[in-house]
Amino acid sequence: MGADTQLEELGVSSLSEVDEPAFSGLAERHRRELHVHCYRMLGSFEDAEDTVQETFLRAWRRRETFVGRSTFRAWLYRIATNACLDLLAKRRPEPATGGEVLWLQPYPDRLLDELPAGDADEPETVAVARETIELAYLVAVQHLAPRPRAVLILRDVLGWPAKDVAELLGDSVNSVNSALQRARAGMREHLPAERQDWTGGEEDAGTRELVRRYTEASVATDIDGLAALLRDDVRFSMPPTPGLHVGRDTVVNGWVESGMEDMKHMRAVLTAVNRQPAVAFYLWQESAYLPLTIDVLRVTDGAITEIITFHDDQFPRLGLPESLPADGTE
Repeated sequence: MGADTQLEELGVSSLSEVDEPAFSGLAERHRRELHVHCYRMLGSFEDAEDTVQETFLRAWRRRETFVGRSTFRAWLYRIATNACLDLLAKRRPEPATGGEVLWLQPYPDRLLDELPAGDADEPETVAVARETIELAYLVAVQHLAPRPRAVLILRDVLGWPAKDVAELLGDSVNSVNSALQRARAGMREHLPAERQDWTGGEEDAGTRELVRRYTEASVATDIDGLAALLRDDVRFSMPPTPGLHVGRDTVVNGWVESGMEDMKHMRAVLTAVNRQPAVAFYLWQESAYLPLTIDVLRVTDGAITEIITFHDDQFPRLGLPESLPADGTE
């Protein structure tokens, strides 16, 4: 919906005539998609939440600068992108390195379902939306410098024309096109070589069966059973804990050394994160099963190619139970 239509609903011709509650109502319509945009830019759910709030605050304070040359939605995206760039300029001095992104946080599918449909009937649009929210894509994006990152997301994800991106960033169209080429090259360095290796698409019966076997082997602490499900070049990480483990033997040895075989009395809940299958594990502690970790899986050709494990502090955000009772009911 364009800005003019939204303003017409309120019976005004300029944002300067809109009071704060009405302005908030206009902005709130775009909260989820702006949050996902900031999440792609920042890799952190929490930072994205803070940045959307900053975006709305800046938009309210600068409402007189909206003159209708673009839609209200596009105007908010401009403010949000600049807010992300400002945060990236002053946060974490160390860039993502070696395939690790220690500040990476998961995004629950139930919130992704709140995104506006847009052109969801177009298969390519659906594919882009799914692929660009998966963790492999998010990790690769975080390895880019902030401005090329913004160019990539605005051009390849949102589909903005180069001239609009150039205007937002205060660059020339040639500079934007050059930055996009560099960003795409950088993505190729950090994404799996084959496109199908990093997008699982809709879960099929084979994937569901693999996730079931992985869940059962994990709860049984069956190391050999788990190893049989992993691809030779599987990757494992556990942000914000440092360390990227690559290769089946390396990953399995790490699990053994961490004492996984001694972790008896676990239960699991299947869920979905970043449009990927995920398994939340609970460990028995005195009177209930309490949150332990959540594994987000990337599956390729019937094998697990990546596991990103998040700590129990992510359970509330993902809408997972705070505990499971002893009798096996939820």
